[in-house]
Amino acid sequence: MQSAWLLGALVVPQLLGLSPGTQGAEREWEGDWGGAQEEEREREALMLKHLQEALGLPAARGDANPEETPEDKGAWGTEENRQGEEEEEEEEATPTLSFSPSPSPTPEDPVTYILGRLASLDAGLHQLHVRLHVLDTRVVELTQGLRQLRTAAGDTRDAVQALQEAQGRAEREHGRLEGCLKGLRLGHKCFLLSRDFEAQAAAQARCVSRGGSLAQPADRQQMEALTRYLRGALAPYNWPVWVGVHDRRSEGLYLFENGQRVSFFAWHRAPHPEPSAAPHPLSPNQPNGGTLENCVAQASDDGSWWDHDCERRLYYVCEFPF
Repeated sequence: MQSAWLLGALVVPQLLGLSPGTQGAEREWEGDWGGAQEEEREREALMLKHLQEALGLPAARGDANPEETPEDKGAWGTEENRQGEEEEEEEEATPTLSFSPSPSPTPEDPVTYILGRLASLDAGLHQLHVRLHVLDTRVVELTQGLRQLRTAAGDTRDAVQALQEAQGRAEREHGRLEGCLKGLRLGHKCFLLSRDFEAQAAAQARCVSRGGSLAQPADRQQMEALTRYLRGALAPYNWPVWVGVHDRRSEGLYLFENGQRVSFFAWHRAPHPEPSAAPHPLSPNQPNGGTLENCVAQASDDGSWWDHDCERRLYYVCEFPF
């Protein structure tokens, strides 16, 4: 019985690996294996750190080897605790930069981003359509308003033109009445002297605006009546007065302002007291101006005609129909 117990005490520990020599060898093997794994783990952690720095990713926390078994942790747990304490002390001594977490994109993120951008563009297009509709409505309103303004402007222009025409008719009627009331009435026409100095063309325009024209005596009877009227109005002075006779179209072809040819003349002639006496230098025979003097003025003392430069400013006499 004692021998069996002694044999069991020697064999069982050998079988179970509980002998002191075996346990020491096992501890030595475990220390060598744990050191190799520790070096491998440090190398992997260093490579992971470099990779995270290069990619700008935050430092991973937790176990470097997720596939580590609880048995391995038990083998070098004390070493890790010591290294963790040293790392915490280093972190407390030296502050490090912290990186904000950037979640890794998923395959659905680009699609979601594109759909969001399309939705934003659709909303922007809708707002643009709304604004374009408002602008179109405003343009239509402005177009209608502009059309109404143009119509009103056209009506105003027509009204102004009608008023101007009425004013012109009133002025001509007033001039005609004034000429016949203040001037000389002779048959179916009236003569009125104007004491304003005007060139021959301007005098004709003034007479037309008042409903008449420059005086156009049709015969000697009217000529003599006009002479008496001018002599009585301007005596005792002798003033040349424009009448409606000229040869602007052709030299020597004298016409009235209405285009009719003059059938009689009353040109001034120099007096000759003696047959051999030379003509007076201030009273030469008329017409003597040639192409430089193409308009006719009548002297107020004797009614004789003188040719003058058409730009000379003289009194003028108008005639009006009665």
